[in-house]
Amino acid sequence: MEPVFDLPRRVTEIEHTWIPTRDGTRLAARIWLPEGAEHDPVPAILEYIPYRKRDLTRGRDATHHPYFAGHGYACVRVDVRGAGDSEGVLVDEYLPVELDDGEDVLAWIAAQPWCTGDVGMIGISWGGFNGLQLAARQPPPLKCVIAASTTDDRYADDVHYMGGCLLSDNLSWASVMFAYNSMPPDPAIVGDRWRAMWHQRLEGSGLWVERWMSHQHRDAYWRHGSVAEDYASINVPVFAVSGWADGYSNPVFRLVENLRVPRKGLIGPWSHRYPHLATTGPAIGFLQECLRWFDRWLKGIATGVEEDPDLTVWVQEPQPPSTDHRARPGRWVSEDTWPTPNVTEHEVGLARGQLLLGNGESYDADDAPSQRIQSPLSVGLFAGKWCSYGVAPDLPYDQREEDGGALTFDSEPLDEPIEILGEPRVRLRLTADRPVAQVAVRLSDLAADDKATRITYGLLNLTHRNSHAEPELLAPGEPFDVEVPLNHIAQHVAAGHRLRLAVSTSYWPLAWPPPQPVVLEVEVADSSLTLPLRARRADDGPIQDFADPEGAPPARKTVLEAGQQDWQIQRDLASEETTLAVTNDEGKWRIDSHGMVVEKRAYEWYRYQGFDFSSVSGETLHVRTISRDDWSAETVTRTRLSCDPSTFHIHATCDAYEHGKRVHAATWDRSIPRKML
Repeated sequence: MEPVFDLPRRVTEIEHTWIPTRDGTRLAARIWLPEGAEHDPVPAILEYIPYRKRDLTRGRDATHHPYFAGHGYACVRVDVRGAGDSEGVLVDEYLPVELDDGEDVLAWIAAQPWCTGDVGMIGISWGGFNGLQLAARQPPPLKCVIAASTTDDRYADDVHYMGGCLLSDNLSWASVMFAYNSMPPDPAIVGDRWRAMWHQRLEGSGLWVERWMSHQHRDAYWRHGSVAEDYASINVPVFAVSGWADGYSNPVFRLVENLRVPRKGLIGPWSHRYPHLATTGPAIGFLQECLRWFDRWLKGIATGVEEDPDLTVWVQEPQPPSTDHRARPGRWVSEDTWPTPNVTEHEVGLARGQLLLGNGESYDADDAPSQRIQSPLSVGLFAGKWCSYGVAPDLPYDQREEDGGALTFDSEPLDEPIEILGEPRVRLRLTADRPVAQVAVRLSDLAADDKATRITYGLLNLTHRNSHAEPELLAPGEPFDVEVPLNHIAQHVAAGHRLRLAVSTSYWPLAWPPPQPVVLEVEVADSSLTLPLRARRADDGPIQDFADPEGAPPARKTVLEAGQQDWQIQRDLASEETTLAVTNDEGKWRIDSHGMVVEKRAYEWYRYQGFDFSSVSGETLHVRTISRDDWSAETVTRTRLSCDPSTFHIHATCDAYEHGKRVHAATWDRSIPRKML
């Protein structure tokens, strides 16, 4: 990213101010103003998240809020209640009180002398969630939203459940928030109250993983905050953004299809990061695109965004499998509407080991007998994370490592290239030998050297075959039909390459396996794959170019200890124990502007033993330390999730230290019944 040092307007920064809410709780804000805004008001841009503006997002905040301010916007970065330096306690995500606070923040901003009264919101992940959720409440000051890596359906597409299957990211993310919620505010901001505020958080935030796992079906808990419940409630323009390595690409398609306001969708090759900061490239000049959006809807400038296509996506070219793609070759394509008449669905039949794409494959009824599969727990070790955070190596590896434990169906080499755009779907006629089962389906690109790069995948808890809200047990031995949607994708498959469809009965540790091993029998003749194929058009033209990334100069920091990121698979053949060990150690650094020293380290372990489904467990450890001069605070949070066929078991601890002396210790032991999961 190229820092822009010569912005159109000079910028004044207000390091801290308090914003009051209706119940008297005050939220901490950092503000950037273009010079002269006090006398010549400007529109405002709000980012409202729990990730600690004073330290942990300081570097990212510095790249884009001053940039927007330099282009004539008042930028306000607010920590949600109970996070960072804000007062109160954060007890869950997206609660009504958080949205109430958000409305109060918007009203406060609109009433300031430096603001015209018009406010836009920008945010990635949590910030995108509450941008959409606040828009659905229709607060008068809010005029437009940019929502990156977000969802319209909290059950269908978030870190908790996928196709009714429990994601390991549920444990991983709950552990991240466990660590965030254990951290104190900065005494330089809140004064001597810091210790009381810290202990209020330590004692009151609770164990989020327990709450999330207590809602295993799509109930009112998940419907709250899911704008898919009423798309018409959003009456302001929405710019939705995601990446193919992100966990939130599907909602972009649904938002573009269902919103009835000016909207635009953009999906690149990126992971869970803003597109101008992408480590899975190419990165783009995203802040310039944001300015076009804000200039139109907050300033009334004719930037042409209304004429932009509804959907622009990066069509990925074939690439060898890697856990760390720094760049994905491809090209930009656009569709004026979504769904588009330029995409046609093609149903592809299955035969024994064959995917019948129509490239000369022969078919005979004898080639399509029923086939049985009972996958080992090792299928999924090379799946990567449900959502890549751009922290290598968290992308899927060569799928041949997985395919030995799955049923596979391969096409013949393609005579002509094809382009997949949209949501592939797999229809299966199945019989299960147990009442609770799951199926995982992967679609891979096989190169001439047989290396298999996963294109997309889908999961389905088979008890959810008719409803995520009201699951139904399977009748062992009785056949049933299901449709498994795979994640949306835009993928070019080259001539000479083959497609592989792989079906397995588990996908650990990406998703928690069923209570017991399951045998699925697939009626091959009654099963198929539906591919959304896009015809390359004459008016596609040359590759569209976005500008290079820009941003304000980054915040200065001094690295004191380097970090380390790695994934290791450890297998002990004597004990039959296998462990996926994940290290995300960001090291130790000093923030030069105010002298705080930050240390942030995280570790995860996912284990199983042999073919024992009751041996599956996930464990996390987070260490967070902040200090300055003679002040220091450290928290160590641990969570372990294990199971037996009927129950999940959670053991968690939180220890807090001041000057190296433990000042708080808490332990949780919880058991949660498995409900067809």
